[in-house]
Amino acid sequence: MTRAQMKQRKRDETVTRLEGLVLPKGADWATELRQAALARLLEMGLPTKRDEYWKWTDPTSLTAAVPVKAELFEGNETPFFNAIDRLKIVFVDGVFDASASDDLSGEGIEITTLSQALSADIHWAKDAYGVLELAGQTPVERPLAAMNTAFATDGVVIRVTGKVTKPVSLIYKHENEISDAILHNLVKLDEGAEFTLLENGPAAARFNKVLEVDIADGASFHHIRAQGRDHERRAATHIFTRLGKESLFKSFTMTANGILTRNEVVIELTGDDAQAHVGGVCMGDGEFLHDDTVFITHDAERCESRQVFKKVLRNGATGVFQGKILVKDGAQKTDGYQISQSLLLDGDSQFLAKPELEIYADDVVCSHGSTTGAIDEEALFYMKSRGIPATEATDLLTLAFLAEAIEEIAREDIADDVMQRLEAWLARRKG
Repeated sequence: MTRAQMKQRKRDETVTRLEGLVLPKGADWATELRQAALARLLEMGLPTKRDEYWKWTDPTSLTAAVPVKAELFEGNETPFFNAIDRLKIVFVDGVFDASASDDLSGEGIEITTLSQALSADIHWAKDAYGVLELAGQTPVERPLAAMNTAFATDGVVIRVTGKVTKPVSLIYKHENEISDAILHNLVKLDEGAEFTLLENGPAAARFNKVLEVDIADGASFHHIRAQGRDHERRAATHIFTRLGKESLFKSFTMTANGILTRNEVVIELTGDDAQAHVGGVCMGDGEFLHDDTVFITHDAERCESRQVFKKVLRNGATGVFQGKILVKDGAQKTDGYQISQSLLLDGDSQFLAKPELEIYADDVVCSHGSTTGAIDEEALFYMKSRGIPATEATDLLTLAFLAEAIEEIAREDIADDVMQRLEAWLARRKG
């Protein structure tokens, strides 16, 4: 079969998959944007394992017409971010729950639901919805993100006009074993604005989510999310962000449980002296595949980017990391750092990594590294010789391994909470 025939077959399969799906209603301009996204999707076709950036992650369960049933998780854990003063916005199986949410108002911030924004004849989202997703389709196609822009049923649209001290917390609840949620969140930070976004919860049996973040000059965006609880859930998420001059983007993700999680992050630094940090930790046990795919483009001078990802895997779990730093011509004084590491707690698990650098400027400092290994036997022996039981020593070394990524979290209280939850995860799996 020729390449053209394979592409046509892929498109035909996509058309079949989308039969029965209808674009959500909205204003004329929103319908046009959705139709453009659908056209992109049909041109690309839904992903398959034949695609280069999907060869280690089988997307079949993410693209099937019907989601696989995901049993609800019953646990007694305290909800993430529970002790933080925050503005809570709740979605249940992808549907906004106004009764469980706080009043969507605050000083220096404008919030509305996606369905309301895209139904208005005049709204600033007209010039922003799907824009960063479209830009992120080059040079690597991201068809699930285009599908999201076309078919997202809800989400939040946030404009930050000042320095907002109270975080906004998006809480995703899963109550239907066959729910199929598509949410699209859009955040725009005006010049000099500051904002923190928190996300947690399993969301649905199958979850497709896009977050677009446009950061103006001098603005700062902090993002922390927790993906966990329901083990049988499946999720594909995308973050697209564009940074202006002297702006800051920081995103951290903690993942525990879940059969399949694919997190893609696409960052474009377009203003001089901007900083972008993205990192995460995941703990995988048994039937578990976690994929971090990151693409960072430096297109301005004196910008800094950091990628720090750590994975702990056991009982046949699989971790994937695909990270690229692209430094364009003229992006001098770039500082790009990338590290992906995995700790395998047995001989059945695996970690697959593809770090990349592509540099067209001659005055840069860029590095990437990827390692896979087991617990340091010498360090373990030393701790056991000091009277520390083997299981406790293993847990301490595991937490020390994860520490570099957790240090990327700016808020100390959240960093401490993340560490405590990872420690509890290890404790539940002893023996």
